[in-house]
This record gives sequence, structure tokens and C-alpha cells, in this order.
Amino acid sequence: MRNMLIGVLGHQNSGKSETWKMLFNDNVRTGSNERRLYLTDDEYIIVFLVSGSAEERHKYVGDIIKVHKPRIVLCSMQYREDVTDTLDYFIERDYFLYLQWLNPGYFDNIDFPYHDYLGVLSYIQFKESTISIRNGKLPAYNRANEIRNYLYGWANFNNLLIKN
Repeated sequence: MRNMLIGVLGHQNSGKSETWKMLFNDNVRTGSNERRLYLTDDEYIIVFLVSGSAEERHKYVGDIIKVHKPRIVLCSMQYREDVTDTLDYFIERDYFLYLQWLNPGYFDNIDFPYHDYLGVLSYIQFKESTISIRNGKLPAYNRANEIRNYLYGWANFNNLLIKN
């Protein structure tokens, strides 16, 4: 069984943390343990959250994730050159990559998508992955719901849903 990375990629202040806030229906921060993520009123999965990106913290993502091989990791990722270090961490551990690229981000000075000047799409194109480009200027509810629905289907298929 493969593990799953749900990544939200974007510039600083692009809406990554707002995505997690909408997904959890609460303000959330990186913890040292896994936590419940409710996908329905009475069904949840166990996830590890990296809310502030490793790139912004100037840390290796492996030093942030204290849990041994979490099945599902939700991870903020800063759109800058060293994001490949974070992607490599998950690729080397055989995670499926599901990424939402907030392009443009909430505080970006443009209202239309910018080109992938770092080559992130090329970097992961031959890895098992799904990437979608979402407008970070729009409310986070829809993109959080998209993640919730994706996780529900994947977790159900992999018998990871837990009922209250």
C-alpha cells in the first residue's frame, strides 16, 4: 500500500494555511503527532500535518515529521528552488504526490497564473502524481473540499476510514 502526500504549493502568503484551516474547520498548526481529519460528520482518517513549510522554516521536512512513516501527510510547500528537497523526501519514500499549486497566490501581485519558472511540473512529471492549479485569490472552501473528496475516495479504497 502506498502512502499519500497532499501538498499545497505556493509563494509565501498564497493561501496554504487557509486551505488547511478550511479542511480542518479550525486553525491548525504543525504538531509532533498525527491527528484526526474528519472527512464526514462521523468518518475520519489519521494524518500528519506540516502547516508551515519546511522551506520557510529553513528545515528539512524529515526533521519536522516526527512520526515514523505516516500514511497520509498534509504539507505546505513554498514555491522556491529548494522545494525539490521536500518533494524528494516524499518521492524517496514512495508517496503518491497530490499537489495543489496556488497560482496565483492570495497576495501575489498578479491576477492570472504565472509560468513555472522553477520547473516543478517538469521535475515531477514522471513521478506518480496529480497536480492541479488553483487560484489562491478565490475562497479556500472549494479547494479544501476538493482535497477532502480526494482523500475520502483514496482512504475508502485503502480501508483507512475510521467511524466514530
